[in-house]
Amino acid sequence: MKIIIRFFYCLYQICIALPLMLIATMLTAITTIIGCSFGSGDFWSYYPPAVWSRLCCWVFFLPVKVEGREHLKKGQSYIFVANHQGVFDIWMLYGFLGKNFKWMMKKELRKIPLVGKACEKANHLFIERGNTVETTKALERAREILRSGMSVCVFPEGTRTKTGNIGHFKRGAYILAKDIQLPVVPITINGSYDVLPTTRGISFVKWHRLSLTIHAPIPYDEGQEMKDLMDESRSIIESGLLEKE
Repeated sequence: MKIIIRFFYCLYQICIALPLMLIATMLTAITTIIGCSFGSGDFWSYYPPAVWSRLCCWVFFLPVKVEGREHLKKGQSYIFVANHQGVFDIWMLYGFLGKNFKWMMKKELRKIPLVGKACEKANHLFIERGNTVETTKALERAREILRSGMSVCVFPEGTRTKTGNIGHFKRGAYILAKDIQLPVVPITINGSYDVLPTTRGISFVKWHRLSLTIHAPIPYDEGQEMKDLMDESRSIIESGLLEKE
């Protein structure tokens, strides 16, 4: 019975879900580009992609459970740091976090047709790994964004996990937190790796429950060493991970 359900779920993805996602992605990117060009960048860079992200989860019938939104204060800027299990992490955070923010993302994503241009227009932050000069410029732009009252979301691992476990954290987000004296909010993502793991070649989505746990912010502490802040946030994120089925 499970094999039959799996077959029809894959068939549904090919015939319905993927075409719908492609159309929705193109429309969202175009809307974001036009909206950010002629209207409020903060509005058009967040709300159309947030709707698109929810649609991407719904179209695959993936339930998303969110816990901890009560920890976030209206009008407060945060540095969000989350583990990175797979592509659905982006849709979970964009669609279900409930807080406007700018992404810090790798520069290679700028090459994606339409989507890369939309991210550029939305004023998201591109990081070129291994290029110290460009990284410094990106961090300076991030400081300006944070000082304006906006939040920033970062995957401190820098890339998706290949095993489902948390990898080594990079310092970028924590440099910003210390410089701007902002709280760091650890976020634990569960289920994304089970839905679509990092693999080479074509892979179908597998049905699995998704969850987003927003932990209590770690307040700015002038006396706390950066490594200690990194270790604390990583430990909190890891504590929220569910055991693999």
